[in-house]
Amino acid sequence: MNARERSIAPVRSHLMDRRAFLGNMGTALSSIALADLLSNDRLLAASPAIDPARPFAARTPHFTPKAKNVLVIFCAGAVSQLETWDYKPELIKHDGMPLKGGPAVTFQGPAGELARPQYGFRPRGQTGKMVSDMIPHLAELTDDIAFVHSLTSKSNTHGPAENFLSTGFVLDGFPSLGSWLTYALGSECDDLPAYVAIPDPRGVPQAGSNNWGPGFLPAAFQGTPFSAKEPVRHLSAPGISAEADRAARELLARMNERHLAEHEGESRLAARIASYELAARMQLSVPEVSDLSSEPAHILKLYGADDASNSTKAAFARNCILARRLIEKGVRFVQLFNGAYASGGELNWDGHNKLKEQYDKHAAILDQPVAGLIIDLKQRGLLKDTLVVWCTEFGRMPMFQKGSKGRDHNPDGFTSWFTGAGIKPGVSHGITDELGQKAVQDVHPLYDFNATILHLLGLDHEQLTFEHNGIQRRLTNVEGKVIREVLA
Repeated sequence: MNARERSIAPVRSHLMDRRAFLGNMGTALSSIALADLLSNDRLLAASPAIDPARPFAARTPHFTPKAKNVLVIFCAGAVSQLETWDYKPELIKHDGMPLKGGPAVTFQGPAGELARPQYGFRPRGQTGKMVSDMIPHLAELTDDIAFVHSLTSKSNTHGPAENFLSTGFVLDGFPSLGSWLTYALGSECDDLPAYVAIPDPRGVPQAGSNNWGPGFLPAAFQGTPFSAKEPVRHLSAPGISAEADRAARELLARMNERHLAEHEGESRLAARIASYELAARMQLSVPEVSDLSSEPAHILKLYGADDASNSTKAAFARNCILARRLIEKGVRFVQLFNGAYASGGELNWDGHNKLKEQYDKHAAILDQPVAGLIIDLKQRGLLKDTLVVWCTEFGRMPMFQKGSKGRDHNPDGFTSWFTGAGIKPGVSHGITDELGQKAVQDVHPLYDFNATILHLLGLDHEQLTFEHNGIQRRLTNVEGKVIREVLA
């Protein structure tokens, strides 16, 4: 064999002969047949069947759910686990010392010395759970809460981390958790959206509408943003009576029906008509549910909505009351935001510089209203059917940043929690290291957190899919497992 023949011999050795080709074809055809059989037997992931004319109709979950509704309380800006839920006595012991083997530089710059929690901790309730004095009202509810102390994120930047928590991906363009639930289960109420996002009175989080966006799912399944301060407005022209307005809507409905009959099979037209009809009904129902004037004084006091000394707290408290009213009306998914995007953490929990000073303000806004919300849900019997989720996009470092009194971003170990329907109360699951920097036991990426929420609504996160660009997408990507330790 000459040099030229030797140079091309390896290439020839990799060419497929006739026997190999026929063998591979047989395997491929068998795989296609097997996939078809599994699909027919509902053993592969499958999208829900949706009637385009009734995209919000209630749909059957994969199995019997523990919860009918979900209320997500999203604290934007990354709440420090070390000042709230994750008690670390070793951090107190090593206050002011360098972190041995720790990073010299963190997200925003050089790392400083270890810093003790900026609030005292004490045992709470029957469980004796150590919780911070920063949140005294919420601390009293710990016997009803299941904590997950070992969550991790894939980003230490607020926008992408908010995306990851809300959509399962750090990039833009993917459906939010609420959109997936609405797509899978539809709605239980006719005149309100299945999915409502309530922004903080101070503004929206850094990732903005990505947190309640539909991504590549049909637009009908996006969250509808409004608040107690800014409800959906009635769009009828001034001076039009209720009777005339109703007659006009009835005429429009008949015209839509005729138009749809003439274009039978046009799914996008049917979906658009259904969306417009819901929007019209919302103009009447949303102002009614947003009107808190009928709430008695003792409820306003419970939430802190009557606090004249703190207008932001009172406004957030009213959003909490609105969340309860939406759950009462059967809204499937309510997303309540605490904290808005602003550099320096002045409007959210991003405590880089003056953490104690900033958290004093933010805790006063969060604590009583959210505790009041949970107490009110429980008193009304709503908590037995409602899953309440408290979450944040990542945690904070155990050391202060050099030259500051604040903590840098930490996606390697932080806390969020559940209470309500299907949850085992008084549980603390997962552990971070002795200084609270990294999750070291029962580590759970946020995929697991979202898989658990879907599970409690009767959905298998591996089965809930949507084909996009040739890929069967899902909220948990190709990962995720249910955190069964927190389930009742």
